[in-house]
Amino acid sequence: MRKGINQLKVDYIEKMKEACGLHCTKIENISVKLDGQYILKDVSFEIHCGELSMIIGKNGAGKSTLLKAILNEIKHTGKVEFFDMKKNKQEKIKIGYVPQSLNTERNMPTTVYDMFASYISNSPVCFKKDKEIYNVVLENLKKFGAQDLIEKRVGNLSGGELQRVLLAIATTPIPNLLILDEPVSGIDINGIKEFYEILAELKNKYDMSIILVSHDLNLVKKFADKVILLDEKIVKEGTAEEVFKSEEFIKRFGEI
Repeated sequence: MRKGINQLKVDYIEKMKEACGLHCTKIENISVKLDGQYILKDVSFEIHCGELSMIIGKNGAGKSTLLKAILNEIKHTGKVEFFDMKKNKQEKIKIGYVPQSLNTERNMPTTVYDMFASYISNSPVCFKKDKEIYNVVLENLKKFGAQDLIEKRVGNLSGGELQRVLLAIATTPIPNLLILDEPVSGIDINGIKEFYEILAELKNKYDMSIILVSHDLNLVKKFADKVILLDEKIVKEGTAEEVFKSEEFIKRFGEI
């Protein structure tokens, strides 16, 4: 029998208690200007190992822009730093990313293996399967219960199946920071439950820091360790309860 949403939340919290809780990632003074206007201004926050930070805000608040800046995909000022306190030194950060959507056509011949192998290999994958690469892809898909999808065409995947595949790719190799942009959009309730179970496992097993942009405030309330309310800058940060009861939140979303 599948777990109910409340029991899942209990399990999620228990797993979180086992996470290391060390400061790992610092986002410092990220600013983005477009045509002389600030899209983001001096955005700074810290993420602990094993912590899920969920970013919320109205349309146009700069959420997607912030992700692109962290991924170094757009021009910006500020920096992202990763400090490994177990090794007691600063290191280059490894980031995994799962986009909100993937442009695919149902009749495209690309399989999950083709897509995954092209990401992890420098060799062409369109003519012959490499046994070693195939086994690597298979083992990483198994972590997400997606091994049976390896020969399936990407265009024929359901929303939940695609998210499992993209998570497997984004965590090969294991990143310090995983970034997720509206990851459960278009996924049914069972798929959402399974998705957050996977996130709990990733955080618990790998002490992974996760940034997740979400528009679903109910999911934010249930699963966020930290909530960041963005509106060009960070206007409120804290637990879901602290943020949702704040004047800044009520001004933008009303009382919930």
